[in-house]
Amino acid sequence: MTGNPSGPAGPAGPGVTLGHIAGPFGVKGWVKVKSYTEPEEGILRYREWHIESPQGGARILRPVEGRRHGRLVVARLDGVGDREAAAALTHCEVAVPRSELPDAGDRQYYRADLLGCEVVTTGGHSLGRLDHIVETRANPVMVVKGERERWLPLVPRHLKGVDLGARRIVVDWDPDF
Repeated sequence: MTGNPSGPAGPAGPGVTLGHIAGPFGVKGWVKVKSYTEPEEGILRYREWHIESPQGGARILRPVEGRRHGRLVVARLDGVGDREAAAALTHCEVAVPRSELPDAGDRQYYRADLLGCEVVTTGGHSLGRLDHIVETRANPVMVVKGERERWLPLVPRHLKGVDLGARRIVVDWDPDF
């Protein structure tokens, strides 16, 4: 979808979600991060991470060092010194201010900008609105809510067009499926 950072759930607190903390890594306060940037380690370029917890609280943490580790990124964050502190960040979203993001580029989109768009088939049938995006091992999936909830793979085979001005996403999808 884009070679730039893109979040699954849209803006988190003051910015755009670029990933979430999957859990602690080791015993010295490192965390495992599921990054939504391409490449995954691109999340380390941002000097301030706005951490938003599922329960509410927000704070800013700074990555001190990090690297790619398989499908994840591992990072040491300033002020997080042990496994317990790292574990407390599990499931927190990582966001950065939109002003720090580069332009998405031609025919590329930040996922956050797609949320709320109407999803229509190539035949013009409205399926509903894009509610959120779920990361799966195979590919991201759009969760579209209309007269019923549909899960559509977010892959070029099905994604045929995006018009952010009209807030519309066109998909090649059978409306009866």
